[in-house]
Amino acid sequence: MAGTAGRRDDRPPRERERRAVERARHWRYEELPGVDLLRARYVHKTFVRHTHENFVIAAIAAGVEVFHHGGSDVSAGAGALALVNPDTPHTGRAGVPEGWRYGAVYPSPEVVAAIAAETTTLRGTPGFVSPVLDDPATVRLVHQVLGAAEQGNALAADTLLRIAVTRLLRLNGGPLPERRPRTAGARIAARARAVLEERMAGPPTLERLATDLGTSPFALLRAFRDTYGMPPHAWLTDARVRRARRLLDAGVRPAEAAVAVGFTDQPHLNRHFARIVGVPPGAYQRERKNVQDRH
Repeated sequence: MAGTAGRRDDRPPRERERRAVERARHWRYEELPGVDLLRARYVHKTFVRHTHENFVIAAIAAGVEVFHHGGSDVSAGAGALALVNPDTPHTGRAGVPEGWRYGAVYPSPEVVAAIAAETTTLRGTPGFVSPVLDDPATVRLVHQVLGAAEQGNALAADTLLRIAVTRLLRLNGGPLPERRPRTAGARIAARARAVLEERMAGPPTLERLATDLGTSPFALLRAFRDTYGMPPHAWLTDARVRRARRLLDAGVRPAEAAVAVGFTDQPHLNRHFARIVGVPPGAYQRERKNVQDRH
């Protein structure tokens, strides 16, 4: 086979630049149960509107990230943290031409609640009040958690994570409002969500869904967006990626997971998965498999 050293790179300049500078690793460390970890540098990456089941604690090391949260764009630069509560719609993109570099931890609600109960006086379900906090000390703590996990230092990773979460809750914590469908529109939206969850691989049209629920398409669209922060089709894509993640964690192959959750094929899953999780499903699953193999 001929060597590749002198082969001309025919990719467009933007694509060559993107592949040269963008990188991401999304993984788990077995000694931090209930916590996902991420190191990434993005330049042209754009995260579509999506949610997470876990908290997002993203520590910006360089550049600026802009994300839509709570009805407006906010930005986090070096030395700041982007903080998103579970099930809160948000986006993500570069705020400067050079993009942004960051490390993130994604602790589950159970992990955060346990830390809050032990180290704070917060009552109810704990969460973050502001989506951006300038606090270089906690930024350093988050990156130290990631470094300890990479080195296999379980004691340091666990200790530093607890210190970081405690500090954030004391600086920017508060009880999350209870989410109960109190209005007629919210109740219809909850029923529509239940139908979409049940029929994820073969969802009805908006018109059929509205008819079955005894309302009009636009009334359902408005109620769903008001309740969940995105229209039904965007919510369904987000939910499909969530379920695909669970299937990948269980060892299901990406192509099989794609069809199981309602995507046309694996490339269809790849596109949406990368725009929500930040890495392709194959890379995501390999990191999960590495953790399982070590067990």
